[in-house]
Amino acid sequence: MKVNFTKYQGTGNDFIMIDDRTKSFPNDSKTISKLCDRRMGIGADGLILIRNHDSLDFEMVYFNADGSQSMCGNGSRCAVNFAKSLDLVKGSSTHFLSTDGPHKAFLVKNQEVELELADVSEVKTYQNEDLFIDTGSPHHIRFVEDVESYDVYENGKKIRENDLLYPSGTNVNFVEKIGDQQIFVRTFERGVEDETLSCGTGVTAASIAANALNIPSPVHIKTLGGNLQVKFDKAGQDRFINVFLIGPAKKVYTGQIEI
Repeated sequence: MKVNFTKYQGTGNDFIMIDDRTKSFPNDSKTISKLCDRRMGIGADGLILIRNHDSLDFEMVYFNADGSQSMCGNGSRCAVNFAKSLDLVKGSSTHFLSTDGPHKAFLVKNQEVELELADVSEVKTYQNEDLFIDTGSPHHIRFVEDVESYDVYENGKKIRENDLLYPSGTNVNFVEKIGDQQIFVRTFERGVEDETLSCGTGVTAASIAANALNIPSPVHIKTLGGNLQVKFDKAGQDRFINVFLIGPAKKVYTGQIEI
């Protein structure tokens, strides 16, 4: 079976996009893992199927590189631009279904997408001052010094595999404040089981966590793959609403592969 695909990336977080409006793609974890493999397949952090939806503009079905499912902020932004290319998005805004429910998004200039994420109603603090925030996907956050030279893989893997804290696993973000409204974030992603160049729900969680360090919205984020922005309104001690992730979502290339 031959499958047409388009590769997209959002600040280095890369995704295989497939038009699956006919629902003919065999979305088993073995096939997805093979396609996402950077040596034996196309190579990507995740795979996204775009499908029709009865009441919304479209549905995106997201898979991590290992075939597991979760919400993906950068993937959702890329899905919006891909859906636009399929003529599923008619104007400069869209309403679509993702893994954690419906989302709104706005197409901005230069292929940027502004994605609305779910409200955050809880910020959990641990004794060592680490934090946990769910932004559609679970995120452990630790503030460190000199994050650029920090061993993200080893330290992230230890936290991700802590079955007492996270029996279902978690993403792990290491964050450094580098300006009055800027942070540098590096993320170990579950499902990829490695550091990625960027994580949309991760930088969102990190930005909300940074509010405790008196960093106001909008927060500017540096990642290894590029720059993002997060804005929100604080509606209580640990409640954040009108949460938006803003950044580029760019087409890389199209292709066809036999599966």
